Formats: sequence, structure tokens, C-alpha cells
Amino acid sequence: MTRSNSFSRLAAAALGVALVSAPLSAQDYLYANAQGEAKVAVIDIATLQVAHTVDLTTLGFSENAKPHHVAVEPDGSFWYVSLIGENRVLKFDRNNELVGQAEFEVPGMLAIDPNDDLLYVGRSMSAVNPPQRIGVIERSTMSVDEIDVLFPRPHALIVHPSGAQVYSASLGVNQLAAVDAESWDVELVNVPGETHALVQFAVSPDGGTLVATTELTGTLQVFDLTDPASPAFVRSIEVGTQPWHPVYGRDGRHVYFGNKADNTIVEVDVEGGRISRTFDTPEADHPHGSALSPDGRLLFVSNNGPGGMDMAMGGDEPMDHGAMAMDHGAHAMEEEGLGTLTVIDLDSGRVVATIPVGDNATGVAARYPR
Repeated sequence: MTRSNSFSRLAAAALGVALVSAPLSAQDYLYANAQGEAKVAVIDIATLQVAHTVDLTTLGFSENAKPHHVAVEPDGSFWYVSLIGENRVLKFDRNNELVGQAEFEVPGMLAIDPNDDLLYVGRSMSAVNPPQRIGVIERSTMSVDEIDVLFPRPHALIVHPSGAQVYSASLGVNQLAAVDAESWDVELVNVPGETHALVQFAVSPDGGTLVATTELTGTLQVFDLTDPASPAFVRSIEVGTQPWHPVYGRDGRHVYFGNKADNTIVEVDVEGGRISRTFDTPEADHPHGSALSPDGRLLFVSNNGPGGMDMAMGGDEPMDHGAMAMDHGAHAMEEEGLGTLTVIDLDSGRVVATIPVGDNATGVAARYPR
């Protein structure tokens, strides 16, 4: 695979591409990983019921496969899951049949290029000293290449709505990388402040703002993307302890995520620089991944559940993050080992369902209509 052929692309879409809400259809599913059970729960968004469970052990993978993050094609035709314990990224079709796979060392976050046949892959938080590169997979063939991002522990990952840039950030140093998707040129951006451990990104629907959650400093870092190739730091918003995977609302103003160590799920007004809502979610238990329904009305947040996010690599490498050794305490569900999915109606602000999905629920995703 070379950039000159497989990775060639039409001219990047103009900046300011806007996401549009799409009505739900009978084919809308949300995919939620049960990392502790090597399973993926497939949730029917219309009924909020588990429609199917993909048991990776029945496909030849180990009980230590550790499915972590998931990404879905914009039309819902295929979905992808990273397996930390198997060093692989798998591709499934809409019928949940395994149709492809790629080898990649300790894969973590996934991000689909909306305008090209590419899937980007970061490194797992469980990897103490992974390669200083992110992966780029050609989705049609599942062939793999890698891009050097020049800093340790590249974890956070997202693609600009135009597809022109992909952003990665480090858990080890206060830097993010803006990678030109055509040339693979990298611009490093220093993030001010104490060591943050940048967890994950979200980009506003109009492509104008990038936000990043920080594990160690409990903030949402805000960057202006007037020039997507050069993110410009704007402000830091204090949001709680260990904010995890953020998702932008369809209004382009609010961002949603869980604070893992606070067991809270919040809405942040990015323009106002403040938390605008803290949802009443007593069942939240180490909230982790976030996703919206295609119509933007429902917010799904996974909860690791009792035991938290145990991501140790079968004794190969110790974890070095306080987040990996969590005391689940008062918010633990009564049923031991159960990770759940909290579903919030963003219009009313109320929890409309709590769906059991399995031990150590982590990454979640639904199709992302454009």
C-alpha cells in the first residue's frame, strides 16, 4: 500500500462541513465493547435492547482479546473494533459477520476518514512504551501502514470533518500532532500546563473547534481550528476528575462525557467555558465511552462497572495509570462484574435506560451521518 495510489484522495472537502442529524431507521445500532468478556453488545437504538452479542471467543480469539474501541461506517454498512490483547483490528459487516482483520501492535482508539477509504488507529493506554506511530488502515483491504507522530504514547485520535487532518495526542507529554492526511506531514502543538495525559478528542460539527479531555488535570482543553493544520490553544475548562471520551452535540456548542473518577456525566458549554449540566445518573460507574444516536437526541455513555478498566496485558506489562486501578465503591452496581450503558435523552436531560452490556464496558459508537 502506498500513499500515491491507495491513499490518493480527491481534494479535501472544504472546511466548515457540517454534520446533519438523521432520523433513526430500523438499521441503527450502537456497538458497545465488554472488554472484560471479549464480547461486543449490539444495541438496537430504536428499542434500546441488546439485539445481538458478538462473542469473540467463538471466532477464534482469546478470552483476553480485550475489545476496546469501535468505529462505524457513516452508512452503518461495516464496523470495526480494536483488540488490545490480540494486536488486531477487526472488520464486521452489518450482519455482524467477521469480514476482515489487520495486525497492529496494541491498538486503541479508532477514527474513520469520512472522505477516503481509511481508518486511523492509536495505541492503547495499557501500552507503556508503544511505537511512536499511529496506524492507517485501508478499509477495503485492511492493509496497514504507519505514520510517525514523534511523541511517546499516542492515544487520543480523531479525524477532521474535512478528512484533511488527523489529530493524535500523547499520554506522556503535553503535545498533540496535526497530521496532513495527504502528505503525512506532522505539525506538533505544545499544550500549556502541568502534565495532562490527553485522553481523547472531539471536533465540532463545523470543524472549527477541537477539544481534548485530560486524565491527570481534569480539564477540557479547547483549540481553535480556523487553520486545521495548526490547532491554536484557546482555553482550559475545569470539568471534574478523569474526564474520558468526549462527543460533540449536534448543536456544535455542547460536549458530553463522563468523569471516570467522579462517576458523573456532564454537558460542557464550550463557548461559555463551563459545565452547563450534570445529569442525574446515580448508576454511573466509571463512565468511559460516549456516543450519540444518529438523530443526536440520545447520549450513550458506557460504564466500566465494578473493577473499573482493568487493562493489564495478561501480565506482559504493568499499568502505570491511576485510572487502571479504580476503587468502584459506592456507585458499583449490585451485580458484580457488570458494565452498563447509560442512555440519556438530551432534550429532557433524563436517563431513559440503563442497559447491561458485560464486564468492563469501554468504547461505544454508532453510525455518524453526514
